[in-house]
Amino acid sequence: MEKATQQIVRIGIIGCGEITQVAHLPTLNLMSKFFKITFLCDVSQEALQFYQQRVVGGSLPAITINPEELCSSSEVDVVLIANSDEYHADHAILSLRNNKTVFLEKPAALNMRDMERIKVAQLDSSGTVMVGYMRRYASAFLEAIKLIGGLDKVVYARVRDIIGPNNLSAKESGCFPERFSDIKDSTIEDKTHRAKEIVSQAFNECQVPMTDQRARVWRLLGGLGSHDMSAMREALGMPEKVIGASLGLPIWSVLFQYPGFPLVYESGIDLNHRFDAHIEVYGIDKTIRLQFDTPYIKGLPTTIHVRETVNGIYQETVKRITYEDSYTQEFRELWELVVNGKEVKTTITDAEEDLKIFQMIMRAGFEGEK
Repeated sequence: MEKATQQIVRIGIIGCGEITQVAHLPTLNLMSKFFKITFLCDVSQEALQFYQQRVVGGSLPAITINPEELCSSSEVDVVLIANSDEYHADHAILSLRNNKTVFLEKPAALNMRDMERIKVAQLDSSGTVMVGYMRRYASAFLEAIKLIGGLDKVVYARVRDIIGPNNLSAKESGCFPERFSDIKDSTIEDKTHRAKEIVSQAFNECQVPMTDQRARVWRLLGGLGSHDMSAMREALGMPEKVIGASLGLPIWSVLFQYPGFPLVYESGIDLNHRFDAHIEVYGIDKTIRLQFDTPYIKGLPTTIHVRETVNGIYQETVKRITYEDSYTQEFRELWELVVNGKEVKTTITDAEEDLKIFQMIMRAGFEGEK
């Protein structure tokens, strides 16, 4: 074995859908000094055969439609779970039972029951779970945290994530993502059944009656909102309560109360092809805005915008820390976890905090509808 800095971590990927095609596969291919994709698993045999040919690094990865085969393979050090979130908990548990390190795309789980199942499985495993909150590994995000911490007092904050369909950006990514139609009807039926049961369990835990619209909002909170709530928590901590929530579609909004200041959260997905995502924190004489762009286009930087008054003079500055994308920075942390045992911040216990916020939002929204 070469020096630790040259150790190659072997990855098996469960799920060859859009995010794997546009983000994970290209990034891991470019990071071939650190990672080698040795196994692919998907419900589509056509997808497996297609993307098997697009993995760099010499020998072709093994392919399977059976997650157990991948998770039990001696050729896999890390299981990257990027399939539909109905299967995240079960496949994370399967990986942990095989003592693998797990890179689990968000949402880690959509209800507390499944979060607890993952936590219990991790206690009985030599493996561990890292949840894929890539925004929190961006250099600009880490710098913004320092700047926010340097404010004398926070008086107001805003989190916004209103975007157009991701598939529009994926088409322009240069990765040429594909869709495949050889998925069995029984597989689709199983996914539909799981989705209904998982969300029903979530609303039982919330003690809020489930409607079709509330169920759609819950899924959107898990898919899009988990990015926002996770970054919000690291930047500002947990909110004290939700003052009110309007949970309409396609755009929803929430008013959080923090100690000493309110925070407005606006989010949704419409048909406008743009990506408007930021965290903005207001001090008395300085405002710090962290601006995210779509992660589907590699190299678009996360930037920091500082507006402040210094000696009576108003000034604006923009900081671009790096062009290196947050997926690359996130995977570097994954490599450090596997090779050097570095502690990661985006644990399964950390991810559980997002569900607590989702519950607060749903209860406030239900009260507002009465």
